[in-house]
Amino acid sequence: MYTLYYSPGTASMVVHLMLLELGAPHHLERVDLDETERSPEYLRLNPRGQVPTLVIDGKPYFESAALVMILADRHPDAGLAPPLGSPLRASWCQWIAFMTNALGPHYRQWFYPPELGATEHPPAVRAALRAKIEAAWALVNDHLQSNGPYLLGSELSAADLLATMYMRWSRNMPRPATEWPALRRLADLIRARPSWARLYEIEGLTEWRA
Repeated sequence: MYTLYYSPGTASMVVHLMLLELGAPHHLERVDLDETERSPEYLRLNPRGQVPTLVIDGKPYFESAALVMILADRHPDAGLAPPLGSPLRASWCQWIAFMTNALGPHYRQWFYPPELGATEHPPAVRAALRAKIEAAWALVNDHLQSNGPYLLGSELSAADLLATMYMRWSRNMPRPATEWPALRRLADLIRARPSWARLYEIEGLTEWRA
């Protein structure tokens, strides 16, 4: 039994989606991002004071990409990660690292200007962040057009679930990820899965359902 500390629509979303895809028994603990994540009790679980935190065999772990990889390897029969020794394993690791490094930090800066010392970004900073995010999506789109529909080709993997979470975050940006055709195709494939509908039902989400 896993325990996931989450907040709807945040970085915990992909871990929740993974648990649903895997059909893994789990318990959810909703985190109030204004209060709970800063509490001494929660900081003992996650010193960063963020979500997600996943308790595995009684021990807490954090970082979405890492949790996705851990879950995929703990449940190999689900096929959400190529096995060690597979020629696709390196690509799987590459795309997960790309998402969390090329997109994650820039999204955080886009959505949380106070972390850069401002209530709102100056236009030049906002333009620079937008350019970095869109360049990353253009690269992924080009890859999918040549190698898709999924990041590893014909088979779904955890990397696609992570990419879809990041695509959802772009929904209200000047150029949403779904404006690239291959990204839109990937998003539609994931949003058609029963796990996606169940995730929305549990977390009470509405935007970008399909």
